[in-house]
Amino acid sequence: MSIVEQQTARKAGDIFAKCGRYTAAREMIDRGLYPYFQPIESSEDTEVVIRGQRLIMVGSNNYLGLTHHPYVLEKARDALYRYGSGCTGSRFLNGTLDLHEELERRLATLMGSESALVFSTGYQTNLGVISALVTRGSVVIHDRLNHASLLDGAQLASGELVRYAHNDMAALRRALERNADASGILISTDGVFSMEGNIVHLPTVLELAEEFGARVLVDDAHSVGVLGEHGGGTGEHYGVQDRVDLTMATFSKSFASIGGAVAGPEEVIHYLKHHARSLIFSASMPPSAVATVLACLDIMEAEPERRRTLWKNAEYLRGGLSALGFDTGVSETPIIPVTTGSIEHTFVFWRELFDGGVFTNPVLPPAVPESACRLRTSVMATHTTDQLDKVLDAFARVGRKLGVR
Repeated sequence: MSIVEQQTARKAGDIFAKCGRYTAAREMIDRGLYPYFQPIESSEDTEVVIRGQRLIMVGSNNYLGLTHHPYVLEKARDALYRYGSGCTGSRFLNGTLDLHEELERRLATLMGSESALVFSTGYQTNLGVISALVTRGSVVIHDRLNHASLLDGAQLASGELVRYAHNDMAALRRALERNADASGILISTDGVFSMEGNIVHLPTVLELAEEFGARVLVDDAHSVGVLGEHGGGTGEHYGVQDRVDLTMATFSKSFASIGGAVAGPEEVIHYLKHHARSLIFSASMPPSAVATVLACLDIMEAEPERRRTLWKNAEYLRGGLSALGFDTGVSETPIIPVTTGSIEHTFVFWRELFDGGVFTNPVLPPAVPESACRLRTSVMATHTTDQLDKVLDAFARVGRKLGVR
């Protein structure tokens, strides 16, 4: 074999080779259409500054608008000075604070459970819970449009993964029937689906689970703080909190922080404390982040009108987009997608909105089919009607220009 052939063979077998072949993002960068990793220079809740340009933010999960609340910032600062900038260890060892335990007690109460366990991120929560519980011989039955962390947790587990069509209860029943002989079954589902903005048919999921002896994990990342009379999530929304086995929450949305938690029966939470690898082998949630979540819980209790304003804003924006002729799909929550068609159309639409002072999030394959790309918008309780009108005006202007309806 010649030297050239040897070099070619080595290159073909190099795990870095695919990196050089990946050009799609660079092509979008060169065309000025790249929408990701946009550096925010400053933020004022509903507005941000990127490269000197001020934009209305309708791409954030800051549903209750608490990231800049004075009380939240005060509590975060106090914790920073009392406990330091980080825990420098895992929850399992030196990284548990009294703040973590206080938060776990309050979350358990909010979500109607016996106990709760705080992880460093929501993603790690799902990975740790599913991989610890779904062992060889057991099955995860998974909605096809679940968040990636639920899918990755199922793939990391040693049990089998079975998927069913999105929110299709007949398909879920068939999956349960086919796997009735498994040593254990966990049904995993989002509460609010993050790209569609619709809500799971939870009462039916629970009826099927009870019929087949399965357990249910609800990922309430986009539900806690949003759904339910007290913001308790999907279970509270339907009045079935006492029947949900495990509820996951994340703190990067309504709670204006970072981190995650799972709530459920005390013996299950105790087991997860000693078997969830993403908890045991990760540094714990920093003190200021925990204090932020506790402060947000205080505000949720003291200011329930924030949640009502959030829903009012969601209905206003969704109604306005629909009146303009845009397809918002099955959205019924503050997550409001706008169908834009092809990948090319979506990037151009995003750029036009961005230049017009509106920040949105493009959603592309594999999250959606190539012909059903969309721009994902979400509203906050702190958006003003004037800001939402400007967003609608921008969508109308760009829609007319690009012929997208």
